[in-house]
This record gives sequence, C-alpha cells and structure tokens, in this order.
Amino acid sequence: MIYPTARAWRDAPKKRVLLFAMSGLGKTHVSNILRESGSWFHYSIDYRIGTRYMGEYITDNAKAEAMRVPFLRDLLMSDSIYIGSNITFHNLGAVSSYLGKPGDPARGGLDIDTYRRRQDRFARAEERALLDTGYFIDRAEALYGYPHFVCDTGGSICEWVDPEDPEDPILSDLSQRCLMVWIRGSDAHTAELVRRFDRAPKPMAYSPDFLDRAWRDYVAAEGVAEDAVDPDAFIRWTYAQALAHRQPLYEAMARNWGITVEAEDMARVRDAADFDEVIAAALPAA
Repeated sequence: MIYPTARAWRDAPKKRVLLFAMSGLGKTHVSNILRESGSWFHYSIDYRIGTRYMGEYITDNAKAEAMRVPFLRDLLMSDSIYIGSNITFHNLGAVSSYLGKPGDPARGGLDIDTYRRRQDRFARAEERALLDTGYFIDRAEALYGYPHFVCDTGGSICEWVDPEDPEDPILSDLSQRCLMVWIRGSDAHTAELVRRFDRAPKPMAYSPDFLDRAWRDYVAAEGVAEDAVDPDAFIRWTYAQALAHRQPLYEAMARNWGITVEAEDMARVRDAADFDEVIAAALPAA
C-alpha cells in the first residue's frame, strides 16, 4: 500500500485514495465533501464513462429513438435540431438508460443479445476509465494544483478484476497510485439497499458469466420466453444475487489490495479532517 501506516497517511503531503463499494454506501457523498474542501480533486469513474467512452453510444441511442418519430426524423435529417446527453456528477441517468434492461420490448425491455452487447461496451468503458486514474492524478496536480485526489468508482468495479490474482492489471495499476478503500456495509445496509432498489430498480452492469447464469436461471424459474420477461422484475430478482456475488469480491479486493472502512464510520465524515481520521484508524498504527 502506498500508505502502509496511519503515520504515513497523516504525514503524506499528497493523499490519493480510491473508494469502492456497492452503490448507495456513500462513495460519491464523501467524494463531494472532499471536493468541496477545496484541496481534493474528485475523479468520478461513472462520469468519465459517460462523457469519454460511451457518449457516442448514448447519443446515437437517443437519435435512433427520435428517428422513429417522423417529425423529429425530418428535423434530424436536415440538421435542424441537435441531440446530446447532459451528463453531470449528479445526473448519470443517460448511462443507465443506455444500459437498459432485458426482456419484453412492450415494457421497455431489450432483447438479450442487444443487452449483452451494451453490457460489453460498458465493461470496456469502465476498464478504460479505471486505467485513466493515473492520468487524472497527474492532471489534477499539474493543471489545477490539487494536492489530494479521490477516485469515486462504480459499484461494478469488482466485475472486471480478479482480486486473488497478484498480477491483475487493473488492481496492480490502481494500488500503485491510490490507497484502495472498501466501504463495507452491514446486514442492515444490505437490507436497505434491497428495499431502495425494489422501489426504484435501475440498470446495472454485470460480468458476462454472472449475467448469463442469472438470465438462464430467471427464465427457467419463471417459465417464460425471453421476450416475455418483465424487465423490472428481472433486475429486481437479480439485485440481491448481485449483492451476494459482489461481497466476497470486494472483501478480497480490500484484503489483498487495500483497507476496509465501515459504512457507519464513513457516514460520520463531515469534512476532510474527519476523512483523514477515518482512514488513519483503518491503517496499522506502525
């Protein structure tokens, strides 16, 4: 680890961390607090994915929908209107909308092959965005003068790495540049995440093996044709399984590549000084 002890962390003139956890456990909230302190650069992986690596896919998808409407088609074909995404740190809905949900087209679903293709595009985009971390560390300091850096990752980071492989290319690169911090939720947090997701299910990204298994099992359990699957029902059913699937991967990432901070402790962070103390408490004293 680049900060092997609490003393090394406290004394470091340049603090660089990467936060990983399931969505909803405070990664972006804490990153926003640090950014607002004025001395931390906030690098959002999801924002980078949407603006750099998937922007064209997202825009083309919106244009394809507009082309189905004769009035809008005529305006697009004559270059009379422009369609683009409006992705911000606080609104990444365009990325989720592009990922979509598999199932019945009449209920907003995608055929499974299209869904898999979009998942694959997202996976490649996230891998590239993660490997851009070092570039943004250097850029933040050289261009803007930020001494400290926080990388705010998506919940799917664990889908594209092998935390038990000491030569994993993504984790090797990231751990040489940042202190990797897992925000670990409790059973109560997990139950709340499931309840929250059930109220408002949203698209997620999965590894190909996990997606194939979940899709096969769901279709068999429900006894429905692939094009008759209720898209929201499928992703609700899959979410709890995804939590269980990701937990040991996060745990291995923290054990082999970083440290663990409890979500309750991170939730008490109100400023950069609080954050420094939470991280120091998770590191060996000496």
